[in-house]
Amino acid sequence: MPHSQTSAHRDSLAGVRLARGASPWLLPTVATAALSLARSRRSRRAAAIAVPTTALAAGMLWFFRDPEREIAQGRVISPADGVVQSIMPWKDGRTRVAIFMSPLNVHVNRAPLAGTVTSVEHIPGGFVPAFNKESENNERVVWHFDTELGDIEMVQIAGAVARRIVPYIPQGTKVEQGERIGLIRFGSRVDIYLPEGVDVAVEVGQTTTAGVTRIDRD
Repeated sequence: MPHSQTSAHRDSLAGVRLARGASPWLLPTVATAALSLARSRRSRRAAAIAVPTTALAAGMLWFFRDPEREIAQGRVISPADGVVQSIMPWKDGRTRVAIFMSPLNVHVNRAPLAGTVTSVEHIPGGFVPAFNKESENNERVVWHFDTELGDIEMVQIAGAVARRIVPYIPQGTKVEQGERIGLIRFGSRVDIYLPEGVDVAVEVGQTTTAGVTRIDRD
């Protein structure tokens, strides 16, 4: 069974499956909303505060959701929910597929192939909007997987709001295709580099679903 599903700890609230790493943001928000609602019958001020805090708590629950997925068949599947922002040939023969994740998307990322994580490197940087070309210099985590297609590189890029990327697994871990590997908090981008000779099956503007949408073509 995948590592992310055998972990002893899972964030949860009222039966809703939530992404690991959500607690520092979610719990204070939900606690504030609950306190405001409890006091709203006795205080107009509390009642006024209860409306936005409850809405914020509901938004947080939606953002940090972590739904189960039936993993698709295919050599390379999407590591992220979002929209294909660009498809760019690289000088070394690889092709970069960039997927933009809005705050409305699920932000749990998944392994595009089965293999072994050979490196997980955190690189400090800025926080410009993830759809901006300058976002390539943002804070990011660079993953490398040893797979049946050779080395596969995937990059989690923080956006203007996202200030934390949370890897779930360390270097040396064997992963199954579609296994949860990390979380980016709030709007962001995920890039995957397809090896030379692997054709792209998606196109710019297409919506992708992590663990479901196939990225390569036979």
